[in-house]
Amino acid sequence: MRSYNPDLTPPWKKSAPVPEVPADVDLVVEEVGTGFCGAVIRCEKTAEGPTVTLEDRFGKHRVFPMVPRGFLLEGKAVTLVRPKAAAAPARPARTASGSIAVPGARARVARAGRIYVEGRHDAELVEKVWGDDLRIEGVVVEYLEGVDDLPAIVAEFAPGPDARLGVLVDHLVPGSKESRIAAAVSSPHALVVGHPYIDVWEAVKPSSLGIAAWPRVPRGQDWKTGVCRALGWPENTGAAWQRILGSVRSYKDLEPQLLGRVEELIDFVTAP
Repeated sequence: MRSYNPDLTPPWKKSAPVPEVPADVDLVVEEVGTGFCGAVIRCEKTAEGPTVTLEDRFGKHRVFPMVPRGFLLEGKAVTLVRPKAAAAPARPARTASGSIAVPGARARVARAGRIYVEGRHDAELVEKVWGDDLRIEGVVVEYLEGVDDLPAIVAEFAPGPDARLGVLVDHLVPGSKESRIAAAVSSPHALVVGHPYIDVWEAVKPSSLGIAAWPRVPRGQDWKTGVCRALGWPENTGAAWQRILGSVRSYKDLEPQLLGRVEELIDFVTAP
């Protein structure tokens, strides 16, 4: 049978609990043992325990241990405790493109201007990284399914001051078919830019995929299929693209040659 030892101390003899008060700078307290009254200057952690430094009205400093019931605040006993560290200022949230996020922002009504990219993979990559920015700016991205029809598309779109057209082209290098088409359709209201990669797949940094480099595929082979073969992936380009796209979390996973061109197009179509 367990013994029962009730606390028979009369209530008037029990010590009343005292509040814990953070020793914030400039808090004025009186040390119980010495009567020294001053403002808190700082708190420090020592081998013997935390201490508080007080400064009186004459500028004199005294250091006291922060013991229970060791101080009076406005005549009442308190226990000083170290103040909690100030929370670091919150950093502004960023979109995947690195822009400052606008919480609660609604998508803007679509502009007359447009950005065209060559294919579905290009459009999905642009959406993943710049989607938040594009919705705020009211910019719609569409894809061409190839660059050969670009002259007819530009003619039908009829870009103008209030409806600018931006186009992102794969493998835009001097002397290529793409460069000749780009030159033919460019105007003050139609901007065609491109990256040097055979396909937008290559614009994803190899390190983000955990590979040393994008493989070289001999001419005459389908490039995407050749990449899958060289990397030992199943020869399913759709599944391969989902694997690549899944490795992209932000602009940091993309090559600068693509980043700069997309930003240039967004600035062009949203310019006043």
